[in-house]
Amino acid sequence: MPKDAYTPYQFPDLTHLFAPRSIAVVGASEKEHSIGNHAMKNIVEHSKFAGTLYPVNPKQDSVMGIKCYPDMASLPEAVDVVVVVIPAPFVRETVEQAGQKGCGFAVILTSGFSEADDWGREEEAKLVEISQRTGIRIYGPNCPGLVNLTMPLGMTFSPAFKDDIAPGVIGLATQGGGLGRNMIQHNVRGMGFGNWSSSGNECDLQVADFVHHMAGDPAVKVICCLIEGFKDGARFAAACAEAARQGKPVVGLKVGRSEYGAKAAASHTASITGSAEVNSCVFAQMGVVEVDDIDEMMDVAMLFTRKMPKGDEKIAVFASSGGAASLCADNVGISALEMAEFTPETAKRLADALPAYAGMTNPVDTTSISISHPEAYREALTAVAQDANVGIVLAPLPMDYGQYSVINAQSLAAAQAQSQVPIVPIWMSERQGDGYKALAKSGHVPFRSLRNMRKAVRRWIDYGKWLNTADHAWSPAIIAQGSSGEAGEARTMTEAEGKRALAAAGVPVTAPEVASSADEAKAIAAKMGGTVAMKIVSAQITHKSDIGGVKLGVAPDEAAAAFDVIMSNAKIAAPKATLDGVLIEPMAPAGGLEAFVGVSRDPVFGQVMTFGLGGIYVEIFADVTRRMLPVTPMAAQEMIGALTSSKLLSGYRGQPKRDTAALADLIVKVSDFVMATPALTEMDINPVWVGTEGEGVMALDAVIVVET
Repeated sequence: MPKDAYTPYQFPDLTHLFAPRSIAVVGASEKEHSIGNHAMKNIVEHSKFAGTLYPVNPKQDSVMGIKCYPDMASLPEAVDVVVVVIPAPFVRETVEQAGQKGCGFAVILTSGFSEADDWGREEEAKLVEISQRTGIRIYGPNCPGLVNLTMPLGMTFSPAFKDDIAPGVIGLATQGGGLGRNMIQHNVRGMGFGNWSSSGNECDLQVADFVHHMAGDPAVKVICCLIEGFKDGARFAAACAEAARQGKPVVGLKVGRSEYGAKAAASHTASITGSAEVNSCVFAQMGVVEVDDIDEMMDVAMLFTRKMPKGDEKIAVFASSGGAASLCADNVGISALEMAEFTPETAKRLADALPAYAGMTNPVDTTSISISHPEAYREALTAVAQDANVGIVLAPLPMDYGQYSVINAQSLAAAQAQSQVPIVPIWMSERQGDGYKALAKSGHVPFRSLRNMRKAVRRWIDYGKWLNTADHAWSPAIIAQGSSGEAGEARTMTEAEGKRALAAAGVPVTAPEVASSADEAKAIAAKMGGTVAMKIVSAQITHKSDIGGVKLGVAPDEAAAAFDVIMSNAKIAAPKATLDGVLIEPMAPAGGLEAFVGVSRDPVFGQVMTFGLGGIYVEIFADVTRRMLPVTPMAAQEMIGALTSSKLLSGYRGQPKRDTAALADLIVKVSDFVMATPALTEMDINPVWVGTEGEGVMALDAVIVVET
């Protein structure tokens, strides 16, 4: 896509979608248990909506005592939001009328559109045309609605809405309804939520629009994002960038990371699921905390509501059970987290509060004093939470002790009131008694297992490190250039052509020459001196070695014979290919390490670079790192250091150190070359010869594919 053909997306103002002044419900009904009845009940009976409400139904004079109108055209005014709960064949006319009237948003709960069949896809495209022509923005279709739990206001058909109202600082942006409501129902653990968007098919408004809105909402502290597929990668990246700018963590869960999940997600939302590896790369670079499941998402979000991490938090474990304390400490170590060492002042306070037989180093084991002397338990917990070396206190509670668990929950709340350090309980028992309820009611959301705890705390601290180390001035090219979509017709450059292009961009490559005859091959090899590499040159043959099209270590007097063998092999393997000759270049010096640099165009997030060491490290261990473009010098060094096999570059077990500075420079120059070549869809520089410090690097082979 030409750069001048894309205008960066302008995010809409969604203020009056989440807090409308007027609402019309098309399909409002008195019929018990109907979708239209639930939608009206949620607004009239379970919300605190102070604006104007217009039921729309040509078959009824009133609904729930409110005057009913036959259609949108007959309304006395344009409304902020039109909630649509009528069958799919009638939706388009309603949205057309609403758009012509100047209404702001259509929230279409109706299913049967692009997720269903060809008719639905065509009808949904017509809705998009109405939106673009009239200016009405469309939410959905095929969605459960939208809720503002702070007001509260439920523009939804869900009969569970009345039980979901637990206002808080977490914003939810999802595509599917069931999993979104699953998150909201974590309110029984003491979690509170602000806004929830569940955008369904996203024919117009997308998850990205809601992430961007919540980023600017002062009532939202952390954003949870569950995505089944992307419609516009550039828009999502821009929204995440705004969230980072506003200091709002985004916790992301991408459905469709396996072939099975991707197939199910695509059929559910009619979106592009994308590559799981690329999605993870984008999340990491944009500061999105990627999680593996909903309970993990809720645990991580809970930690962000308690305190923003600095990235260097050390952990204290405080328990009344020696086994629970030890097992919790084990989980801290398993996740490579660091236990705090108490200050002398804290050690004295613990000695004053606890009996001599208690465990007073980290982890702390108060023993049964939590039952016999709860005030001592509270004093000791307060001392730990006030220790200057402690960044978070984990309080495993292995069993339900009835009223004593309630007292301990009260002690935890009292200690928390005297410290800025989060004290986080871990309720390990399957019996959720009054103590659990007391923790939830006070807002001290308990983890449900040590395993969940260690994953959440690890991600929480890692986000703090990202805040402190990321290059926040960097922005992915996709935001300015837009998503590229699927590649069109393409051609593969010959190796000689590709190397000339790379050399012109400053990428260190070999200096090949192409021979068109055996005699010319002999002359070129003699001129180069020493042994040479010889490879077939053909745009139709990409994997040259597979067809016998490569000869390495060829002496000058063997070049003519090697030429004939290579040409013969190519003609047999690819009789229809155009053979341009044989490329000849000097062999790389002995003793180098092999790496590779690749670039592919992802249909959602554009050009993405992959880097790794060659041979078994990529083929067997899949040890690679990825980055969105452009790759900066700092990011290039990070890509190298992120490899599990990076020790091989730094002088492992007496091996010489490799020229990582030159390697990083090559990565940056390749990135710059790709940025200047928007038609490039695929590149594979493999191998890259990496010499010892000071020897530099050299691209030995290159496959470049460009759109025609």
